[in-house]
Amino acid sequence: MSVGARARRLTYLVHRWTGMGGCLLMVLWFVSGVVMLYVGYPKLTPWERLGALPALSATQCCLPLDAALASSGVHLPAQSMTLTSIRGQPHFLIRDHNGAYRAINARTAKLAGEVDAAAAQDAAVAFMPAGTASYDGLVNEDRWTHSGSLNAHRPLHVVRMQGEQPATLYISSTTGQVVMDAPLSQQRWNYVGAWLHWLYMFRFQSTDPVWSWLVIVLSAVATVSAITGLCVGLWRWRFSGRYKSGSRTPYRAPWMWAHHITGLLFAGFVFTWIFSGLMSMNPLGVFSARGEPPIMILYHGGAPGVSGQLGDAQGVVARLHEQGFAVVEMEWRRLKGRPYILARNGLGESRLVLDDGEGGLQIRERWAEADVLRAAAQLFPYQISGSQLLTQYDNYYYGRQPEAMNGSTERRLPALRVDFDDPGQTRAYIDLHTGDVAATLDGRERAGRWLFNFLHSWDTPGMLSAAVWRDIVLILLSLGGLLVSVSGVVIAWNRLRLWLKVLR
Repeated sequence: MSVGARARRLTYLVHRWTGMGGCLLMVLWFVSGVVMLYVGYPKLTPWERLGALPALSATQCCLPLDAALASSGVHLPAQSMTLTSIRGQPHFLIRDHNGAYRAINARTAKLAGEVDAAAAQDAAVAFMPAGTASYDGLVNEDRWTHSGSLNAHRPLHVVRMQGEQPATLYISSTTGQVVMDAPLSQQRWNYVGAWLHWLYMFRFQSTDPVWSWLVIVLSAVATVSAITGLCVGLWRWRFSGRYKSGSRTPYRAPWMWAHHITGLLFAGFVFTWIFSGLMSMNPLGVFSARGEPPIMILYHGGAPGVSGQLGDAQGVVARLHEQGFAVVEMEWRRLKGRPYILARNGLGESRLVLDDGEGGLQIRERWAEADVLRAAAQLFPYQISGSQLLTQYDNYYYGRQPEAMNGSTERRLPALRVDFDDPGQTRAYIDLHTGDVAATLDGRERAGRWLFNFLHSWDTPGMLSAAVWRDIVLILLSLGGLLVSVSGVVIAWNRLRLWLKVLR
């Protein structure tokens, strides 16, 4: 047998054996992928969280921040300082440089007490006033709370909410805030959606290398099955001439015929979806940034602090109300050393509050491009090679619908894109509304964006803007991939039955 014939024979065998299990796995992935277009994994988006907060009072809001810190015994510097509402009452939320939170009652300056079952239920009712709360204990982690962003809040209080829209709420045992909501309908759909798609029945903790490698190996096997199947399908198709049956395919059995024809039509899409799913796991860190991380402390110009008029939290709230802005949350920040407050309302809109240098307050909707560019120069120890003001999304900075995996990430316009002359050709995107560095991507990470996000989700801004047509095309192609997979499962089952019959 020639080398070419042996290679072909090996390809046939690899496709047969990998396909017997791989097709069943791909059936699950295609079904769950269609569900995920409309129902995402449970998450608490910024808009949901802010929308549940009451507006801060313009007359009875809070003490000055420095007075509250002094009375409570909490010392600066801090990683973050926020005025928000917990269980319907204003609190200063201070996070130290170790990541630990301290909550201070903004009216009494007393440190918040232990978050017990009663406090957790109060927080749940404040978040969903129309529901009836029942406490369901403490969990460190369960099927809906794998996100590493919840680590600072564990263990989590679980409260079941009954009513028109029943849900499970998770409350931080550290701050008493609602940090995750999982509506019951979303949970049910997730069992045939994201939870099934990501094989979360095998994941038991937020960082789970066993689960990660299981998904990587299974995705790799399915990728091999898809590419070998495409080769076999092309080899068996008569592009010139026909078989004795008069057909261009040698298969007469209905399921074999269907598998061959649909495989030729959809194998390319099957391969790109399975391969991009493998790339989503970033195997061996192939898409991890190789350069230095951004130096955020230099970008900010120091830790947030209390100074002048900005420390008078009550006065800032009153001034925002005068401007017609019903603030629900404020965070003290710096941009290249200049202190400011980022204020948000219940719609997620924001305002910047700055000291005008004359004993008053200045309120802006966003930062000037020049201010942000000067701060951005501190992000990396390399020269800026170019910058651009974005008034439209590009292929690396764009918004997604809430159902998407990254649907809770804010991506607002205008934004500033800054390119650096470092070995990795790093690019930074900065939200001018907030001053947040929304993303930094080097060449490897930008390549990963195309090999995962684009191939898997078709998420260029142009495609996302054609929402209905994009969904229709994705569903039709998924149904084609499903038919390829189902026919493969039937073929595998028939072959297994034949082998079992022979063994008997």
